[in-house]
Order: sequence, then C-alpha cells, then structure tokens
Amino acid sequence: MSVIADAARLDESLAAGATLPASWYSDPAILRLEEERIFARTWQYAGLLEDVAEPGSFTAASAGHVPVVVVRGEDGELRAFVNVCRHRGHLVAQGTGRRSTLQCPYHAWTYGLDGSLRNAPRCDREPGFDASDLSLLPVQVGTFGPLVLVNPDLDAPPLAETVGGLLDTIAESGLDLARVHRRERVEWEIHANWKVTIENYLECYHCPTAHPGFSKVIDVDPDSYLLHAEGRVSSQFGPVRESALAGNGNAPYQPKGPVRQAQYHFVWPSLTMNIEPGPPNISFDTWRAVSPTLTLGFSDYFFGEDVSAQEIAELVAFSTQVGNEDMSLVESVQRGLESGMVPQGRLLPQSETLIQHFQRLVFDALTA
Repeated sequence: MSVIADAARLDESLAAGATLPASWYSDPAILRLEEERIFARTWQYAGLLEDVAEPGSFTAASAGHVPVVVVRGEDGELRAFVNVCRHRGHLVAQGTGRRSTLQCPYHAWTYGLDGSLRNAPRCDREPGFDASDLSLLPVQVGTFGPLVLVNPDLDAPPLAETVGGLLDTIAESGLDLARVHRRERVEWEIHANWKVTIENYLECYHCPTAHPGFSKVIDVDPDSYLLHAEGRVSSQFGPVRESALAGNGNAPYQPKGPVRQAQYHFVWPSLTMNIEPGPPNISFDTWRAVSPTLTLGFSDYFFGEDVSAQEIAELVAFSTQVGNEDMSLVESVQRGLESGMVPQGRLLPQSETLIQHFQRLVFDALTA
C-alpha cells in the first residue's frame, strides 16, 4: 500500500494553493521515501574544491543519508564513491586528508583512488574471489565555483543541467566567485523537518515581521523584492535600502561595497547560497534530514581577500541573527504541524511562489 493516499486529489489541491499535508512533516515513512526518491537521486554539496585540489587528496561527506568520499586521483581526475566498504559496510574514509589508497579501518580492505579493490587480507584463500567485482560504488561528481557536489544517481542529468545559468546570475551581483575564500564554518541543528526549514528560506513574506534588522538593510517590499523559479533553482533578489547605504536607519552593518544586490539561491534539494550587499561575500548552507523532526547543517562563509576582520564579524553576526530568528519560527511551525489540527495550510502564491514550486518538486519526486 502506498504511503501517499489519493495523490490525484493532493495534486489538485497543490495547484489551487494548498500546502503539502501536515503529516508529511513528521511521518517516518515519508522521510524514507524522500531518502530513496530525492536524496539518493540529486546533486548535493559534498565539500570544498580546495580540499581535493592535489593528487591523493580526499574528503568524506554525505549526500543526504548516503556516505560519500571525493578523491583526486594520481592522474588528476576528480572522482567520488559511496563511502561504504564492499565487505561488511564499514565507512572507509573519514575527514579530509591525503593518501595513496583508501583503507577500511575494520578489516583493512584497501581501495585505489580509482575505487578498485587493491587488497583484501586472506582473499587468496577464498576460491572464486574476484576483486574486480568489489570496487567502491561510483557516484557522479561535479564542481560549482569553490564547491564540490555529488549525486548518487549515475543516471541523473549532469550538474550543469541542474544549476543552469546560476554562475552568471551570481556574477551580476558584483561578486567574483573565483576571488573568495572560506573563512568560517558555523554548524547548527534545528528541531524541525527539513522541508519546513527550506520553505522558510524560500519566502520573505515573513521578513518585515520576523527580521527587523534584515529589513533595515534589504528592501523587502513585494514590488522590489523579486522571486524567480526555474527548473531546480529558486532565487530571491533584494535591493539595498538607500537609508542603509547612507548610514541612516540603524542598519546592522554598512552594506557599501562592490556587491550591489542581495541574492539568495536554493538549489534542489538541500543547498542554499546567500550573498549580502557590501564587501565580497557568499555563504553556502547545506541541510540534512536526520529524522522526520531534526535537521542538521552548516554554513560556510566565504569572503574576498581584502575584507577586514571587522567586516567579516559584522556580516557573520548579521547572518547569525537572521538564522536564530528563523530557527524560532520553524520550530514553532513544526509543533503546529505535528498537532495535526490543520491538515493542510493555504499558501499565498504571489508571495510564496517559491514554496509552491518547492512543494511541487517534492510531490513530483515522491509520486513519480
């Protein structure tokens, strides 16, 4: 029996502006379906390109619930594999480093940087043992600016098809991605379903009420704050308030600099990118569904080489304040959804068009 009842009726209600069912935000069966049909089939942030720049370098990460390891082969080729030993399922690699081979710490099965099984102790005693059948399982790998992304689905379209013209859009903000470097990572956990956290990210309808500091920097008027969704990318564009540029209105930081426009991008299903006006900056967030009601993630902050320590501290504090305000919101939403008293909500598609687009992606993936 399908965990999704009456998909046709739900399809019609989504088109009319209804939300996904409240039960989808706490049902373990829905999360298992999401792991199978979303996270095992899509492009997700796996690490920094600089961590795997040299031959022999590797970094371990995850694509949703799938452990992965990204390696730079001695031939200079970037590759990625399921980070699970073909023997008994132990994780093979941990952390980031440099090695000529990858060795499972459980029984010392050893793999080349091309994924091939090089040695399994005592395998010579086993008739019919064929190492060529026991290579690490490959996954797709691609790069976006300073990031490495992976996709466990070998049949999925390439990364370029997912991100489209996003690199050009980012450049239009005044930011040169080739000239920023990671300066800080902030890890966090949110006691809410991963979809609640993404949906909150995808609208600024709540900004005037919930983010007073943010709204002093960015013009969140619906006629100025622009929303755009295409394919697997959803974007928000916010102009800087003239009062903030002039140093008036008690803005949390001074947004003057080469970056002339706020941009906030979501790449399906779990990568978000944030560009604030002012000095060269961008942060990348990744969101991981650990359970139906717990999301873990981190934010990597990148800045231009000439950005001062004070400017970095001000921008990270600005982002942290907005994040803390959002955390309170989404955890409250989670409690409301879990009550089951409102089985479906009602969106305002003009202000929440990116949420409607996101929920359609979820629905289509789970009912395909």
